[in-house]
Amino acid sequence: MRAAVCGSHGPPEVVRVAELPRPALTPGAVRVRVGAAAVNFPDVLLVAGQYQVTVPPPFVPGSEFAGVVLASDAPGFAAGDRVSGTGMYGAFAEEVVAPATSLRRTPSEVDDQRAAAFGVAYRTAYHALRSVAALRAGDELIVLGAGGGVGLAAVQLGVLLGASVTAVASSEAKLAAAASHGAVRVIDRRVGELRQQLRQAVPEGADVVLDPVGGDLSEPALRSLRRGGRFVTVGYASGVIPRIPLNLVLIKGVRILGFQFQDVPPGEFTRNESELAALLLTHPALPHIGATYGLTDVAAALREVADGKAIGKIVLDPRR
Repeated sequence: MRAAVCGSHGPPEVVRVAELPRPALTPGAVRVRVGAAAVNFPDVLLVAGQYQVTVPPPFVPGSEFAGVVLASDAPGFAAGDRVSGTGMYGAFAEEVVAPATSLRRTPSEVDDQRAAAFGVAYRTAYHALRSVAALRAGDELIVLGAGGGVGLAAVQLGVLLGASVTAVASSEAKLAAAASHGAVRVIDRRVGELRQQLRQAVPEGADVVLDPVGGDLSEPALRSLRRGGRFVTVGYASGVIPRIPLNLVLIKGVRILGFQFQDVPPGEFTRNESELAALLLTHPALPHIGATYGLTDVAAALREVADGKAIGKIVLDPRR
């Protein structure tokens, strides 16, 4: 089978397409013919050897996929079933073998590209907003990196949860995408001082900031919170972990919260997953696909995500 292979840690360009043996079907696992695989920023970090967990090369990158079951060694799945799934690596290939516990059935109304793009970004955004930020209808929500995968998902889901969303992004195209998904205010972070722009956009202060970017955007966004506001950090796509003056937390009485899936209480986790599945089924939360690449263009797809140029989700189609 054809697969993208990271032969050594480095920039996206180290990833090349090669012929590999089909992965063996292991007990409790399912073999899936990949119809689409979504590209995420952690994939870039894994290839670079800069993720919090190191995968020794050679390995097949890719953490998110959707397709059709070819064979199953697990109850509940049979050949012909449409599924999507997530894992740390292995998705950028024509076939993947995954534990049945990591798979979800794909609704008939949803195509493979959107099923693949839904898992990581939308689950991150929804759990972070629903449980960590405790976002409520009527809240003012600021989303940093609002044109990327998690950011654009947070804009869309924040609107569906009843918040008034201010989107911060780095290009007109990204801001247009955020506005098309319901953001009522958009801010180009390249134009003027972000702190002042946020003060003008949300003069009474925001209730929640969702930050998947970090870097020099975090502090001005934190300053934009009203007293008692919540700042949720979910990643550092800028490559820079911010240093926050703690006196802001003391003076403003705000809370800084980190998001990890395992920290969501089990009851809330089950509720959130059920609500999110219902949103996907009824179509109000379909992912924005910014571009689709063939498997042979995997390095270009990773580069677009690495450089922060992706709008919504970038998807690989191994059949192209």
